[in-house]
Amino acid sequence: MTRQQLANAIRALSMDAVQKANSGHPGAPMGLADVAQVLWQDFLRHHPANPSWVNRDRFVLSNGHASMLLYALLHLSGYALSIEDIKQFRQLHSKTPGHPEYGITPGVETTTGPLAQGFANAVGMALGERTLASEFNRPEFPIVDHYTYVIVGDGCLMEGLSHEVASLAGTLGLGKLIVFWDNNGISIDGEVKDWFSENVVERFHAYHWHVVSDIDGHDPDKIANAIKAAKNEKNKPSLICCKTQIAFGAPNKANTAEAHGSPLGEEEIVLVREKLNWHHAPFFIPPEIYAAWDSKEKGKKLEEAWQALFKKYQQMYPALAFEFLRRKERRLPENYLEKINELKKTMQAKSEKMATRKSSQIILNTLGPILPELLGGSADLTPSNLTAWSGSRVINAENQKGNYLHYGVREFGMCAIMNGLALYGGFIPYGGTFLTFVDYARNAVRMAAIMQQRVIFVFTHDSIGLGEDGPTHQPVEHISMLRLTPGLRTWRPCDATESVVAWQAAIEHLGPSCLLFSRQNCPSQHRSDAQVEMISRGAYVLWEADENPEYIFIATGSEVSLALEAAKRLQTQHKSVRVVSMPCAEIFCQQPLEYQETVLPSSKTKRIAIEAGATAYWYKFVGMQGKVLGLDRYGESAPSDVVYQALGFTVEKLLEMIRGEE
Repeated sequence: MTRQQLANAIRALSMDAVQKANSGHPGAPMGLADVAQVLWQDFLRHHPANPSWVNRDRFVLSNGHASMLLYALLHLSGYALSIEDIKQFRQLHSKTPGHPEYGITPGVETTTGPLAQGFANAVGMALGERTLASEFNRPEFPIVDHYTYVIVGDGCLMEGLSHEVASLAGTLGLGKLIVFWDNNGISIDGEVKDWFSENVVERFHAYHWHVVSDIDGHDPDKIANAIKAAKNEKNKPSLICCKTQIAFGAPNKANTAEAHGSPLGEEEIVLVREKLNWHHAPFFIPPEIYAAWDSKEKGKKLEEAWQALFKKYQQMYPALAFEFLRRKERRLPENYLEKINELKKTMQAKSEKMATRKSSQIILNTLGPILPELLGGSADLTPSNLTAWSGSRVINAENQKGNYLHYGVREFGMCAIMNGLALYGGFIPYGGTFLTFVDYARNAVRMAAIMQQRVIFVFTHDSIGLGEDGPTHQPVEHISMLRLTPGLRTWRPCDATESVVAWQAAIEHLGPSCLLFSRQNCPSQHRSDAQVEMISRGAYVLWEADENPEYIFIATGSEVSLALEAAKRLQTQHKSVRVVSMPCAEIFCQQPLEYQETVLPSSKTKRIAIEAGATAYWYKFVGMQGKVLGLDRYGESAPSDVVYQALGFTVEKLLEMIRGEE
């Protein structure tokens, strides 16, 4: 059985599946078949019968449009992906969607498609491997010891995200990260030479990478030697530059943009079969080729050897083994809830004003010592985000056993790397930047929501309350955008107690959460024990003068104190007001209708929402007859109290709105 015959099985499945679907990208899978064959059969350590084996090598297809490459590899290697699944490529509810989706297809490590995000996720995985190894490995017990392999295309390397994460990976010296550049010179618009002309080799040298250049991507021996050279470099990530032909084997469409994102067509497929000497019907793979590809027995032996090693490790280091499994199984420590409840009482007893970003740091100082899986960081705003705590230890090329990353000014890279850390397992990643800079990181936040990964995005300076930096730094539309993202929870606490609950919810939730914290000080609100318990339901009655109020104020974050002050003023005027704090609208909307009714009764009580952000979102709670004190313009540069006054976030403005209702 020749290597080319094995690679041609990938090409045949790819072109047949795309043709049957009448949709997809056959060119890259056909061009990368030789690279993938060498990697998967000679180097990749994996177990098709157990795709979640913890010490497997990770393989990420960053140019996710080439998904049939990955599906063909998984099918041929023996994963639970049948030929019928391949035939259902790009069809509704199939295990072979248009782009690889985490959780849908066994063996898919991350959802890819938005170019370069898979590359960034892989940096997070390689970082996770090295950090976990530094914590748990012991002499003669390398229980965490594997590689992260990535394929990127020309488009991935054009994306700005690739610059962010390649730069950081080189600086950190992630020696077990090996990236294959599919240098086929073609994208949707045609030959890339007119818009992608930089010297990629020198670019990656400048990032402090090990680069293996000018590899013929159709020469198995050269590919294998390049991988060996990359594995021999222990202190730098490696880029293997593979020159390939897009749609290799297609007589008329190889090396053309036409093969990038369209089926080859029946006539061309006939010619491909002739040229590759592949005389089989569509979707038919000869038994001898299946047998040569099958990796189940090899994978079983690899995992059994690791299990034997881990069993000895358990005997030698029982506490470490217990902790390793606890973290990999995403179980929280036994004393976690006790510490959280103590913290709630401590915070509720505080009376001084405090910025919620400061409350967050105090919380981290309590949680950090009991949650070693917390891996924090900031995009060059640590002193502002207050994401470091007293036990933070910075990870760098020299110190691999840390729990905090200086991501640099790389908001997108930070969030995408955190997704990779979460996918890798054993960590709860959190990272900070200013809320307005979620614009830079938006697609990575969205990908966390799609994949439902436990990533905690800490966004401070959450409103016009940041003051003097002005409108470029003052978020307006951002909170609504986050709330409108399916599968994402957005918390905007009003004080230290709500901040504890927000952190607790984010840690216990297995999906992504955004924690929005203030720069300016916020007063601590008085609550009963019952009210503290209600915070976790997303919204609750914080204060009311009468069980049958004339008005309901709904507020979040720093505006809660404004709503409360106005309500108490109105009480002196014999007007009954209920103040509802809504730190997490998404969770409130998931509560039983009975609970929602106790907080926001469906009577004709007049409602006003107060939040220093875009107004449109709030009409779902106040109704078209309700009012919103919000912000549908950009801010101003001035001290925060001056900005609030100038833009109408005052008790007087609320009273004026009430008078307008009468």
